[in-house]
Amino acid sequence: MTNTLLRRYRISLSFFIVGLVISGLTAFPLLAELSILLKIIGIPDSSQYASLTGLQQWIAFVHFGLENTYAAFPFIAYGTDWLAFAHLIIALFFVGPLIHPTRNDWILYCGLIACIAVIPLALVCGHIRGIPLYWSLIDCSFGIFGMLPLLYCLHVSKLLRNQENQSSKPSTEHLPAVTAGRGKG
Repeated sequence: MTNTLLRRYRISLSFFIVGLVISGLTAFPLLAELSILLKIIGIPDSSQYASLTGLQQWIAFVHFGLENTYAAFPFIAYGTDWLAFAHLIIALFFVGPLIHPTRNDWILYCGLIACIAVIPLALVCGHIRGIPLYWSLIDCSFGIFGMLPLLYCLHVSKLLRNQENQSSKPSTEHLPAVTAGRGKG
């Protein structure tokens, strides 16, 4: 049972770590990724974003904004480079719980708090920055889906710790019974 729990814990936490790494790596080449996405969804020119609707309009608008901003002010991309770097470094912190599942719950709790904090950040800052609500909700989903493996790992960590505690208690089967009320003889 312990090996199965441990394997499930590590698979869940690995999923979370991989998600952080992918999020980080995809933050480096934003303009190139958006250019590919434009081709996939059939938008030949992002400067024509106003003639589009819905998600196509939003993606074309973001591409147009990044393309023009990077052309005039390439240092702005440095901000997303730091965002990418932060995701990769945060992922490193979860290696501790991956190796020692019962000793690092505090890291899982920090991750859980960060996932919860994604929701108000996306809703408030998204509104302030003019991000469409549906896109902010997509951002919120990263926090929600990130919570799931962390909550599971915290649950399994508790079960593993209980099993460790049970196995470390000395057995009393071979000790003589002690009766109450016995005085010195």
